[in-house]
Amino acid sequence: MANSSEPSSSISFTSSSLISNGATSYNIPPPSIPEPRPNIEIIGLNRLSTNLEKLVFDSGSESDCNYSDAEVVVEGISVGIHRCILATRSTFFSDLFKKNKGCVEKDGKPKYNMSDLLPYGSVGYDAFLVFLSYAYTGKLKASPLEVSTCVDDGCLHDACWPAINFAVELTYASSVFQVPELVSLFQRRLLNFVDKALVEDVIPILVVAFHCQLQNVLSRCIDRVVRSKLDTISIEKELPFEVTQMIKSLDNIIQEDDEHTVESEVVLREKRIKSIHKALDCDDVELVKMILDESKITLDEACALHYAVMYCNQEVAKEILNLNRADVNLRNSRDYTVLHVAAMRKEPSLIVSILSKGACASDTTFDGQSAVSICRRRTRPKDYYVKTEHGQETNKDRICIDVLEREIKRNPMIGDVSVCSSAVADDLHMNLLYLENRVAFARLLFPSEAKLAMEIAHAQTTAQYPGLLASKGSNGNLREMDLNETPLVQNKRLLSRMEALSRTVEMGRRYFPHCSEVLDKFMEDDLQDLFILEKGTEEEQEIKRTRFMELKEDVQRAFTKDKAELHRGLSSSMYTPTVRNGSKSKARKYS
Repeated sequence: MANSSEPSSSISFTSSSLISNGATSYNIPPPSIPEPRPNIEIIGLNRLSTNLEKLVFDSGSESDCNYSDAEVVVEGISVGIHRCILATRSTFFSDLFKKNKGCVEKDGKPKYNMSDLLPYGSVGYDAFLVFLSYAYTGKLKASPLEVSTCVDDGCLHDACWPAINFAVELTYASSVFQVPELVSLFQRRLLNFVDKALVEDVIPILVVAFHCQLQNVLSRCIDRVVRSKLDTISIEKELPFEVTQMIKSLDNIIQEDDEHTVESEVVLREKRIKSIHKALDCDDVELVKMILDESKITLDEACALHYAVMYCNQEVAKEILNLNRADVNLRNSRDYTVLHVAAMRKEPSLIVSILSKGACASDTTFDGQSAVSICRRRTRPKDYYVKTEHGQETNKDRICIDVLEREIKRNPMIGDVSVCSSAVADDLHMNLLYLENRVAFARLLFPSEAKLAMEIAHAQTTAQYPGLLASKGSNGNLREMDLNETPLVQNKRLLSRMEALSRTVEMGRRYFPHCSEVLDKFMEDDLQDLFILEKGTEEEQEIKRTRFMELKEDVQRAFTKDKAELHRGLSSSMYTPTVRNGSKSKARKYS
């Protein structure tokens, strides 16, 4: 028998009435196999595991059953530990308790800070509790959903930032505290993330693989980074020097070196861009302005605003923003706007500052993510749904999401008029043609309101917007070419016109939303030819006149709604007392 000590097996064979005196009978029917009974050893181990796990949860400082003899402070929270158990399970803790007695508190318990125990990386409170649970019980608990998922309802949570970050923290804990079976387990988990996650979220996996010497994970991550063409700035800023050199060497092998003729110009340009970034690293905005004045490099060419928002002090980033020399809706090599980068950093003041400079909250990345969805996919439910007491600061992640959602609700259609890419000239011309026609369309229907929107947007005079008049033969030549004008200068001129038009449309949407909805409908139906009444046959002209009158009625109704809503808004926020004895009326605001 494989296990003669099992009582169920010995009983079932020795009590068989068909076997006697050691005689063998070939006519003996097979004995009935009894249902397997629970193994006593397994039952005992499960009970032991449960009891030891209870020690972890009873180790709180306020617990009556707190039998811990030491504490580890993680994220400002003291976690009770039992040195005899950890010393047995981990050679790291065994050596630690022998050499370092820790800071002894009044109650006689030594106290250790997690930051002092880790030579690299970080381990949060929730990850450390999962690690302790495994160390005490030998069973790995499921990752808590409140810290390993995000608050984006459309996310599968198989490669979002909280899921990756929690696995990275547990990998650090398993490696530093020398629990090899856990390291193997989380190595497999990290490998599952590499091809699913955004390349920006692969960076922390690559870093932990480098520090913990996980060669399989490291090689997969490097291959992913090289294939993704992640910009050199992010690679040099966020990865260890050794890894950076490995990526650069592989990247050079893949790319053919056919740029000898322009090599010197490219090198000089890269040096100037790096000098701007170094000045930003030193928080020296004056030096940045000096470099810009003395060289031909602009903030946009260096993606300096992206860099400042991602890596620099908030005040430095705001100073660069207030220079008004960078386009807040510019996209970097990864197709991210400045607002997308700010959403990754999750600093409310930066997001508000960028929005106030005209950033479009509805702009999406190449994979369809807006700034608010980026923020949601990097926010844990634990942080988003945390209860705050009166007078206590609200979690920054929650504020960022609320600000971005409020901006989208305030102006949900703004993304329709934004320039998603200025690289393709045809797209630029088509977008500009749409905006010019829309503004001219608005001026014909309600000239006073259109003029007001243009004034609020600080746009140029109406001569800048030929729009529909171009179809009548006026000087609205959108594709008119100046042979002395370079393509770059022409694109800048067209983008400048588009920016002014976009601001005008944005102001119209903000202050005259119902009129804008009517305009949206007619622009989508491609009814711009409605105003060229003399074009077409007599029957077509009559149809146009009828549709034109219908449009005027729709716009008049929409304007009446806008006016009524504006009046109600003013009535709720202003109080104007009646004039008595010839005295002047005074308006008083209530906040």
